[in-house]
Amino acid sequence: MSAPHVVIVGGGFGGLTAAKAFRHAGDDVRVTLIDRTNHHLFQPLLYQVASAGLSPADIASPIRSILARQDNAQVLLGTVTAVDLAKKVVRIEGGEDVPYDYVIVAAGAHTSYFGHDDWEAHAPGLKTLADAIEVRRRVLVAFERAERSHDEDERKRLLTFVVIGGGPTGVELAGAFAELRRFVLTRDFRAIHPADARVVLLEAGPRILPAFHEPLSQSAASQLEELGVIVRTGARVTAIDDAGVSITSEGREERIEATTVVWGAGVSVSPLAATLGVPLDKQGRVLVGDDLSVPGHPEAFVVGDMARFDQDGEPLPGVSQSAMQGATFAVKCIRASIEGIARPRGRFHYFDKGIMATIGRSRAVAQPFGLDMSGFLAWLAWLCIHLWYLIGFRNRLIVMFEWFWSYATYKRGARLITSGGGALAESQPTRRD
Repeated sequence: MSAPHVVIVGGGFGGLTAAKAFRHAGDDVRVTLIDRTNHHLFQPLLYQVASAGLSPADIASPIRSILARQDNAQVLLGTVTAVDLAKKVVRIEGGEDVPYDYVIVAAGAHTSYFGHDDWEAHAPGLKTLADAIEVRRRVLVAFERAERSHDEDERKRLLTFVVIGGGPTGVELAGAFAELRRFVLTRDFRAIHPADARVVLLEAGPRILPAFHEPLSQSAASQLEELGVIVRTGARVTAIDDAGVSITSEGREERIEATTVVWGAGVSVSPLAATLGVPLDKQGRVLVGDDLSVPGHPEAFVVGDMARFDQDGEPLPGVSQSAMQGATFAVKCIRASIEGIARPRGRFHYFDKGIMATIGRSRAVAQPFGLDMSGFLAWLAWLCIHLWYLIGFRNRLIVMFEWFWSYATYKRGARLITSGGGALAESQPTRRD
């Protein structure tokens, strides 16, 4: 009789944590992890790639390499189109079905434009490496085009960078762009002064970083303004096109002319949740049970962004620590079932370790275990935690060196225009390196 087969959908924080949690199970369990990419991505540092601070390889590791020494784990590259709970199979694009005894669905979330999908072409999000490389390309090309332009209005539009969304992603991007134009690129050009570029952060709500305590939100806004970022709260985006952004603020329509716009305002659950055929909440998340299993299917678990699990009257936040803790709990439940332990699974309990957001060099806000931290101390805590969670010692060493070099010299070595086209195409063919 073959060992029970556990299929894990998604190689993000939740899925990879689940796979690694079976490493001591040996031949008692067969694990198959399926992901549409071949790498695990450390998403909290995507903004560093987008702002030319780090290379893509610094924040991503091949999943096969991570699990290479785990003999009971197999990795499949493919796009999962559905999870059939009745037949207990995972369907992969191309017609392949992978049967399972247990399944953990951790497919995460993707960028949401709140019904305005046409905005995506003008304002890329930041959820994948491809997104980060495209944002980096647009930012660097904007400076290159401004260097060639003799029209002051066009230069102003090219050197205006708009970030939409005042959550951690938007705040971190805005701060990184401000440092890029103020310190990193300051000596690279002759016809323009990069420090003259404008960085505008738009937030529809009354304050940025609404998940943080209000004093930290205010501190973050002050730190951004010290870097020269224009922080606009109460600014609702009504339109985005190639030439800029239209907003409504205090009942007035305004227009911000800009060629580079980045979207960091929202995410939506993976459409895979809808294929399960079980009740979902208004955001499309699966209403899981106390043990994170799908009601009526004790062999199927959903963790991370896709799961709706309430604790203390509030749904769990869509952050990496929630996905990792949920995955660890699901694995414990599965192993207990395999080993025939006939005790109740109990209720999952999420331990909130806090939240943090970096703003720039020696600038950050952090809220660990309910405590408020700001400035250099918060930045140092942010730095240590992110290095600790990076997958693979090589990545930690490289990122530590890159950050030290950037901190000491304000130099960034990933300022490469390597993908996409169009921005310089009017005068020369696109080159792919």
